[in-house]
Amino acid sequence: MSTATMSASSQERTGAVTFKGNPLTLIGPAIKPGAKAPDFQVIAQDLSPVSLGGFKGKTLLISVTPSLDTPVCDLQARRFNEEAAKLPGVAMLNISMDLPFAQKRWCGAAGIDKVQVLSDHKDASFGRAYGALIKELRLLTRSVFVVDGSGAVRYVEYVPEVTSHPNYDAALAAVRQLAK
Repeated sequence: MSTATMSASSQERTGAVTFKGNPLTLIGPAIKPGAKAPDFQVIAQDLSPVSLGGFKGKTLLISVTPSLDTPVCDLQARRFNEEAAKLPGVAMLNISMDLPFAQKRWCGAAGIDKVQVLSDHKDASFGRAYGALIKELRLLTRSVFVVDGSGAVRYVEYVPEVTSHPNYDAALAAVRQLAK
């Protein structure tokens, strides 16, 4: 992200990611490996609140997608759901701006049962805390975060082009290293 332009407050990063080649602005700080994972509050499909504190002591992979109703997001969530079955004891989340009702419908149709699919629609709490909120679209940028059991961020990927896939192998290697 060295090419990104930072605002005076460091809370907006322009050019950190693109959508079909067009630069976008991300709201929130750029999270770096080694940092303490910021807390957040998102909504489960039953409308109950979910926060980082609920995963204390667990290795956590957070897969962030703009919308599950798009092909790359669909494949990303399916891939991590498939991998979750091979990683017992690791909590895997997919966070998007999709409404919980749409997420529930999509999970049922896609057979997603290992990844907890959560909505940041209400307050954009996750997006703002993790620097993943796209200002121009009020969607989350495609990204992946791995957090260890002590709450430290161990892996970060903000995918440079929103329509591209994340580096699944690198994210999963980070999780496997922690799950040993």
